[in-house]
Amino acid sequence: MVCLGNICRSPLAEGIMQRKIKEQGLLWHVDSAGTGGWHAGERPDSRSRAMAQKHGIDIGQQRARQVHVSDFDTFDLILAMDENNYNDLLRMAPSPAHHGKVRPILAFAHGTPADVPDPYYDDRFQLVYDLLDEACDKVLEQLMVEES
Repeated sequence: MVCLGNICRSPLAEGIMQRKIKEQGLLWHVDSAGTGGWHAGERPDSRSRAMAQKHGIDIGQQRARQVHVSDFDTFDLILAMDENNYNDLLRMAPSPAHHGKVRPILAFAHGTPADVPDPYYDDRFQLVYDLLDEACDKVLEQLMVEES
């Protein structure tokens, strides 16, 4: 799960997906990161933590980190929150062969790429949560079908 600073959208996405994976009894690893590193080591934004808590998810233990080149080998799927981060991830990929791992997260929910809005400045945390909750359901559905 990747956004810009790894303090708003991607921590929420990580927490949502971790809960859904646990509910399904899956042994998948989920992480989040930012394309920028200026928040590295920080906890998620207090508004993201509050929104997660409102929905029974604790993301307070997460710490922001920047995407590493090794992530392209570590993870099977890298989900971008918006077009800018999607393009940044493609540029960061160590080779064109890794591009297929990078997908816009809302492409799963809506069938076409769309941006999860950054709530840092406009406080649309409920909208972001709702979009990510739906997208995580769709990601799980598709990946579980592919595994069977």
